[in-house]
Amino acid sequence: MSSGMSLLAIVALPFVGSLVAAFLRQDARNGAAFLAGTIALYGTVLTAFQYPAVHQGVVLRIGIEWLPTLGLDFTFRMDGFTWLFSMLITGIGFLVALYARYYMSPADPVPRFFAFLLAFMGAMLGTVLSGNLIQLVFFWELTSLFSFLLIGYWHHNASARDGARMALTVTATGGLCLLAGILLIGHIVGSYDLDQVLASGSQVRSSSLYLPALILVLLGALTKSAQFPFHFWLPHAMAAPTPVSAYLHSATMVKAGVFLLTLLSPVLSGTEAWFYIVVTAGLCTLVLGAYAAIFQQDLKGLLAYSTISHLGLITLLLGLGSPLATVAAIFHTINHATFKASLFMAAGIIDHESGTRDIRRLSGLFRFMPITATLAMVAAAAMAGVPLLNGFLSKEMFFAEAAAFHVDSLLDHSLPYFAMLASAFSVAYSLRFIHGVFFGPPATDLPRKPHEPPHWMRFPVEFLVLACLLVGILPAMTIKPFLSTAVRAVLGPDTPYYSLAVWHGFNEPLLMSVIALTGGVILYWLLQGYLAKGIDGSPLLRRLKGQRIFERVLVTLSWKWARSLERQFGTQRLQPQLRILAAFAVLAALWPLYRIGLEAGPLAGTAFDPAFLLLWIVGGVCAVGAAYQAKFHRLAAMVLLGGAGLVTCITFVWFSAPDLAITQLLVEIVTTVLILLGLRWLPKRFKVAGEGLSAGFQARMRRGRDLTLAVAAGMGMTLIVYAMLTRPLPDTISRYFVENAYSEAGGRNIVNVILVDFRGFDTFGEIVVLAVVAVTVFSLLRRFRPAPESVDAPEQQRVQDAYDEARPDRAVGDTLADYLTIPAVIMRWLFPVIIMVAVYLFLRGHDLPGGGFAAGVTMSIALVLQYMAGGTRWIEARLRILPISWIGLGLLCAALTGMGAWLFGYPFLTSYFQYLDLPAIGKVPAATALLFDLGVFAVVVGSTVLILIALAHQSVRTPSSARPPLPAERPALTKENA
Repeated sequence: MSSGMSLLAIVALPFVGSLVAAFLRQDARNGAAFLAGTIALYGTVLTAFQYPAVHQGVVLRIGIEWLPTLGLDFTFRMDGFTWLFSMLITGIGFLVALYARYYMSPADPVPRFFAFLLAFMGAMLGTVLSGNLIQLVFFWELTSLFSFLLIGYWHHNASARDGARMALTVTATGGLCLLAGILLIGHIVGSYDLDQVLASGSQVRSSSLYLPALILVLLGALTKSAQFPFHFWLPHAMAAPTPVSAYLHSATMVKAGVFLLTLLSPVLSGTEAWFYIVVTAGLCTLVLGAYAAIFQQDLKGLLAYSTISHLGLITLLLGLGSPLATVAAIFHTINHATFKASLFMAAGIIDHESGTRDIRRLSGLFRFMPITATLAMVAAAAMAGVPLLNGFLSKEMFFAEAAAFHVDSLLDHSLPYFAMLASAFSVAYSLRFIHGVFFGPPATDLPRKPHEPPHWMRFPVEFLVLACLLVGILPAMTIKPFLSTAVRAVLGPDTPYYSLAVWHGFNEPLLMSVIALTGGVILYWLLQGYLAKGIDGSPLLRRLKGQRIFERVLVTLSWKWARSLERQFGTQRLQPQLRILAAFAVLAALWPLYRIGLEAGPLAGTAFDPAFLLLWIVGGVCAVGAAYQAKFHRLAAMVLLGGAGLVTCITFVWFSAPDLAITQLLVEIVTTVLILLGLRWLPKRFKVAGEGLSAGFQARMRRGRDLTLAVAAGMGMTLIVYAMLTRPLPDTISRYFVENAYSEAGGRNIVNVILVDFRGFDTFGEIVVLAVVAVTVFSLLRRFRPAPESVDAPEQQRVQDAYDEARPDRAVGDTLADYLTIPAVIMRWLFPVIIMVAVYLFLRGHDLPGGGFAAGVTMSIALVLQYMAGGTRWIEARLRILPISWIGLGLLCAALTGMGAWLFGYPFLTSYFQYLDLPAIGKVPAATALLFDLGVFAVVVGSTVLILIALAHQSVRTPSSARPPLPAERPALTKENA
């Protein structure tokens, strides 16, 4: 497999596995775990095979053209730094999948868990391997979405739901800020290609947009990595299953922020703004997180705050901006992933085998689980920075950089003292983890008797702890080559000399380490009395709770401010909302007209045609009549509105636009039926408070206001259209379409060629929106059902029974109305005829008026007629129309048609056309756009039928007691009951 295809496989396989896992049986725990583990392991091996190339400094790339004219290509790239992150994501992902197999209960829907886990893995891999910044933001937001699903996996738990909502709100909001910052960077550089952006650091830093771009990007990174003041969401995410915590909060989710800071540091760092913002955020997070971790009573809470602290350490190092600080940040990122993942899994084992994570109830577990205790103690010692473990080496580098000079400021001079203080805190909470859980008298009130877990559940912890030991003892032989490759990819020629030796002699960093270790031991000893009280939370930060602040902000935004805006501008009626929308449109159009003016062009008008004037007089009368009748009779208004639409359709024919005419006519038919079905959903007409002259005056004022607004909008559009039509056709994109429709796309119907070829991506977005609207309408109408109308049940039953006796050969599901009404018979006969018309319009659309949309609406008309003849139950039972399946298959067909172009090296949705020489028929034009049009056809049919079923079920719904019984429910026909 080539390197480019390997990158594509690394990202795509987790998503494919996620889809497969989603369709597994809910009790298929072993199968889902095997699937997830195999995909993660294969991704690890595939990533490892790319190391020889990236070690030589080669940047592996694969580019798939998507929207090249907008600079948006689907690009994946791998250098030494992204290779390292890919190894962490896939390698620890494999260990977590193995661990989760034994941790998750068989009673849980385990395949759903692994589906979410694999999807998150794919989103993380897409984030770190993206070669386009817009694409990076897309995967970035996917990680927020899938982490929301993972954190809220136990959705029956209120704390899990709250934690997932909080994590999604904070990180997704940061993602929107990141998108805005990326757009600014792309505007400065003139490209979103990552390699080009990384080579334009001086250009970005010298731009006037640098500061807003920096702030927006930092908001995205700091929210993701739980940096102060956005750190509060991470502890509440601990309500997730422990495998989720071990994966998301050690090696993936929270590391995305520091990954982005490291990746873009050559572009954004080196300024005072970068130094003060990033260092301040990192320092506050480092100290506050470490301090809060000491006083946590929940094991995962302690690890969560320690994670926040270590992320602050990495952020602080990146904020310093020196090459050696970047080396230390990358090194500590690796080390933290190993010892923190092992600690989370050890905490999960303790919870799994003892039934609790509460430190106040845990004691003396070393007697019951000595192997797990030993592993956890080694990992905790690495977290504290004890010598001969990997955490000690990166902490030494951190101390060296904290003591070095960077900027002549109080912040820079105070860094060594804060670094030692935070490290002392880390020693204290590591000691509490070890001493409070594994030593002391045996616990007596545990829910379960603790014991060692199964070997393969403990194996991931053993593997990671072994890595901590090997890196700490033999760093030059284990981690140095990989670290060097990653550092060179980030710093390039600025890569400094650094040493990973265990012993550097007696120096300042060693002295700081000794002070921190000693101070941490003393601090823990001094806090024994306070910690023994079992008070949850730190003494100084107990009132400053991030959750409380977050909830108050949400209440202020979503309740107070939103309710205030709703009271000012909102209404339960549609008309005032449309009035505001139209008023804003008129004002927006008046501003450029006021500044520039509007004059007619030099072209003379066409000859006056009395017939056309008469046609438009009829249309105008219908429009005015519809507006007038709306306050008296909605059905009459609908009829008149259809007349105005028919005049519009004839106008399109008059001006030689048959495609628009066909579409207008077909849409008029379908929407008229759907709106008629929806009329009973409309509320009663608005009644003005007051009586007599006052009420009438208010009604006249309201109608006059609406008339003025309508005339202003209509006259404005008329003037704009007149000004355009009296100007000569400029050299615009429309001329390009006219000249290249046949030569480039093989179609003579320019409108259809634009929809399925030149602007196919826009059409794809439109059918996605149509599908979303249909599903939304269906979902809303399922929840709000009107009260069923009263039905004379005995009388209906008597008539139906008489009909059953008269027609014993009837088809199942048919009703009396099906055979007693002549229109119903005609509608049934029209069904195959209309289908043939739909097929005809579909096949001719590339060269003549028609196409997938027109054919889909035509097919919908056939189904509407069948509904009018037999009801929705007849459509569902006899025609087997499954609208959701039609929508899904249509979207899939359109997407696969677009992606098929990639197989031949062309951009997304590139069409191929050829003439086929068929026997007895001759040459027939064939284009791949026909398949895309087929997807459009299926989505239109599925969406229309779904809305029809939603509206019709509500409109014709009758109580079960009033409906005719089904054949199986009726007694046999005898002389006695005849």
